[in-house]
Amino acid sequence: MAETVDELTIDYTEDGIKVVKELDKEILSKGAWATVIYRYQDWDRKKEEYGPDRYTIRRYQKRNGEYQQRSKFNISSRDQAKNIIAALQKWTGE
Repeated sequence: MAETVDELTIDYTEDGIKVVKELDKEILSKGAWATVIYRYQDWDRKKEEYGPDRYTIRRYQKRNGEYQQRSKFNISSRDQAKNIIAALQKWTGE
C-alpha cells in the first residue's frame, strides 16, 4: 500500500493485463484521512479494448504509516457525473 497520497493509484493488473487503467486523479484532501477522485477505464475482455471513462471517489485512512482504502463511491455514468457537478455548482454558488 502507499505511504503518501501521491502514491495512491487504482491501476490494477490481472494475468498480465491492466484491467483498471488510471487516467488521472485529483487529491481532494490530505492528512490522516485522504480523499481522491479518479478518472479511469476498465478493460473489456470480450472487445479486447478499454471502455469509456469512468469516475470514482475513494477515501483512505493512514494507519501504521500506510494508506488503506476505507470507502468508495463509483459514479455510474457521464450523465451522473454532470448531475453531481451541477448540484455542487448550485450549492456553492458557482
